[in-house]
Amino acid sequence: MPLINLPEFSNDLLAEFTARNAERIDTPVIQPAEPFLDIAGEDLRRRIFMTESETGASLCLRPEFTIPVCLRHIETATGTPKRYAYLGEVFRQRRDGANEFYQAGIEDLGDIDLSNADARAIGDATGILARLLPGRRLSVTLGDQAVFEAVVQALGLPLGWQKRLIHAFGNMTQLEALLAGLVSPQFVTGLDDDIARLVAAGDEHALVAHLEQEMQKTGYSTNASRSPLEIAKRLKEKLILSETRLDDAAFHVLEEFLSLDVPLVNASAALAGFADAAGLKLGNALSRFNGRVAALANAGVDLSCLDYRAAFGRPLDYYTGLVFEVTAEGSSAVLAGGGRFDRLLTFLGATDRIPAVGFSFWLDRIETERAAA
Repeated sequence: MPLINLPEFSNDLLAEFTARNAERIDTPVIQPAEPFLDIAGEDLRRRIFMTESETGASLCLRPEFTIPVCLRHIETATGTPKRYAYLGEVFRQRRDGANEFYQAGIEDLGDIDLSNADARAIGDATGILARLLPGRRLSVTLGDQAVFEAVVQALGLPLGWQKRLIHAFGNMTQLEALLAGLVSPQFVTGLDDDIARLVAAGDEHALVAHLEQEMQKTGYSTNASRSPLEIAKRLKEKLILSETRLDDAAFHVLEEFLSLDVPLVNASAALAGFADAAGLKLGNALSRFNGRVAALANAGVDLSCLDYRAAFGRPLDYYTGLVFEVTAEGSSAVLAGGGRFDRLLTFLGATDRIPAVGFSFWLDRIETERAAA
């Protein structure tokens, strides 16, 4: 028996999904854990409820719907474009609220018109919430992972640092710690003298041979999780990372970018002005951003309730572009959130690249806001 009763507005929600041509599907509560552990991100990984099958395979209670819906789409070999809707229980530890709760949402798979699909996701999320919370003014915070990636790449940092910074997008505490490490590098310490010398000399062949010899000598080679070559490449990467210093000018450019927080109607001009002043070419990322703003306006979305915050991200690693969250005036509770995840289906095994965007509602939070009205 469910621990949480379905909210009384659930039928209204399902009717809204049908009106938006989204096919409702369900997915098993018991899910393979590997996709969530590998793809979803640290914030979700440490909150899921794990178990094992009789054969020792790692399983978990469904912590969210996006990955299960995408897996089902791949398994059924359904063509795209395709719009799926869902409403069901998810299970994950939360700082506030029950660990078993209902979520609902739409996953929009395969629409190659990215700008219009993004605008439709935001329009659907805000449109449905407006029906469920009549009279309440909504606020949308919008970020863009692709714009941040373009800024980091344009600064010319080593690939390892780019990956670290991009991985931390949306987590300002982690991002600030990484930036501090770039400004004041911490050199690699604690290495064996011979290994340190070979790493510093850049002699990969000699380093691999030395590591292989040491692993054989200690008996570690038989159950090592990484080969000598993999360890050598990792040590080389660590050395490069530790020796990289972000100059003051580049640091201030990143600081200035992350401080951008403007109404969406002013965001295109603000980003263009920032890029020109910093001498950065943001190329396609800026074009796609501008295209999304235009698509939102054409779709009739009220742009006055949308704000762009450059540092804003969501704690799931599979997002690739647009990210957004919706709140109601007078409350900090996130009622809906979503974004674009163009690489996810390929990671999950799809043979073709399938662009995708979606969003989910937190039904218990919506119910609380309705009760307070």
